[in-house]
Parts: sequence; C-alpha cells; structure tokens
Amino acid sequence: MRIIFAGTPDFAAHALAALIAAGHEVAAVLTQPDRPKGRGMKLTASPVKTLALEHALPVWQPEHLKDEATQQQLRDLNAEVMVVAAYGLLLPASVLNIPARGCLNIHASLLPRWRGAAPIQRAIEAGDAQTGVCIMQMDVGLDTGDVLLTKTTPIHAQTNAAQLHDALTELGAQAIVEALAQLPDLVALPQPSEGVTYAQKLSKADAQLDWNLPVQQVHDKIRAMNPVPGAWTTLNGDVFKIWGSEIQANSVNASVGSILSVDKNGIAVQAADGVLNITELQASGSKRMSVAAFLAGRTVVVGQAFERQV
Repeated sequence: MRIIFAGTPDFAAHALAALIAAGHEVAAVLTQPDRPKGRGMKLTASPVKTLALEHALPVWQPEHLKDEATQQQLRDLNAEVMVVAAYGLLLPASVLNIPARGCLNIHASLLPRWRGAAPIQRAIEAGDAQTGVCIMQMDVGLDTGDVLLTKTTPIHAQTNAAQLHDALTELGAQAIVEALAQLPDLVALPQPSEGVTYAQKLSKADAQLDWNLPVQQVHDKIRAMNPVPGAWTTLNGDVFKIWGSEIQANSVNASVGSILSVDKNGIAVQAADGVLNITELQASGSKRMSVAAFLAGRTVVVGQAFERQV
C-alpha cells in the first residue's frame, strides 16, 4: 500500500520500521524539525527522521501543515492512507481528507479512556489494570475518531512508564501492520460517550509526591513519572527524585512523610494509609542509585519527614 507516514519519537519509529518490513511503499515521511538536544544543544534529528534516511525515504519537516503549498504536495503523492504516530503537529481537516482512506492514528490507550498527550503515564498514575493501543480513523477532534482495531496489555504492579512505553511501542507497530492488511474490511466503531478521560500533558508539578495520599497512589505516581519527568519530593529543603518503590504490608501510626526505618533494602516512609519503601532515588546534582549505594555516601535519619512544597 502506498502510504504517507507522520511521526517523531521512538514510538513512531518502531511503527515505521514495521511498515517498511511489511513491504508498504512509503511515499514520504513527515516528522518534527530538528531540535536542540543535550548539553551542547546541538540540532538533533528525530528517531523517525534517522530511520527514514537510513532507508532513503523522502523526509519532510514542515513547521505546520496549514499552507496550501504543503497540502498540494501531499495530494501529489497520491497516497492511499496516512499513518500518524506521535507526530506532534495538528492535522487540519483539509489534510485528513487528502489520502483516499484518510489518516490512521496509532494511539497508546484504550479509547475513549486517556485521550490526549500522556496516555501511558496517566494510565499508570490512575492505577489502571490494563491499557493498550487503538488504530483510529482520525477526525478533527482530539482522539475522537472511530476505532478500527484494538490491542490490550496488562499493567502490572511494578510496571513503570518506560516499560509500558516499550510494550505499547511493539504493540502499536503490530497493530498498524495488521490494520493495513485488513483494510478495507475493518469495521470502524464509534467511541462510546461513556468513559471519556483526558491525559493532560505532564508538568514538573504533576510529578511532586503528596504523602497525604493513600500509599497505592503514591506508588503509582512514582511508576508513572519514571523516566520523565521523575517523581520528586523534598527533605530538609533538598529535592530528591524517587525512581523505585514498593508497598509494605505493615502499617504504623505515624505522621505522613515520616521516615520510619532506613537500611540497604529501602527507606520506609509513612503515607496516608500505609508504608512505602523507597528502593531507588536521586539527590539533586547526583545520579540515580539504589538505596544501598545512596546510603554509602549519605545519612538519612529516622524520624525526619519528606515534605510537599506548596
């Protein structure tokens, strides 16, 4: 099938690689312009651009898709479908209607749950037991189009956002290849009006831990914010990122945020209804490390309390 592909990060690059391997003709690849990255702020190509160039595919990097000249170039490609995965640009209605079969989006949630920018993190943060990917027929709404194909995967008790991202990346690549192979026989199902939630873009404030919450919610927040932006809290005014945790079976009567015990296996902290054992953390200006490695160079005092900045 002759396709246009639009995407930017690793999640999208895996889908593009699967489409190439499946033998589809990629007429053009759209991706975000090169961005400054790293300490030197050197202009860096997106993973999708890097992959496309390796396969000698035409790469377009428009700042937007609103101008008629760009839209005419898309029409001239005579593509049957456009595949979109984490592209980062809005597609106007005039673009959605250019390919003969429209535009198909690979979305990393079970729609209509978690429409929007951060579905992977929000699913973990909310304590969802499963998620998945949807292949959606795009319309002008925010992830509101009809769903053509769905694949699910469980979210386990210790799954973090990085691990779930990788699982959904593979699932999304499989799903889009299957969907294109089954066109035009797939039935497009409208999303139900019930169960709609929105996955707002993450901010540093979202990642701050609140020890007044139930221990399960604190644990879920830590998993959801790993690796970006990283869950954080403060101790004696210093910021610490918390990368790993586990819920302890025991519970005590102590003020929230209080450090109950410290050893090489973890730092036990009181939440609203239970105890959370921190297993991996990072001091400001340092590297992330296990608690055992952390304690080799620092002292954490039982009775001190992690705070929440207001």
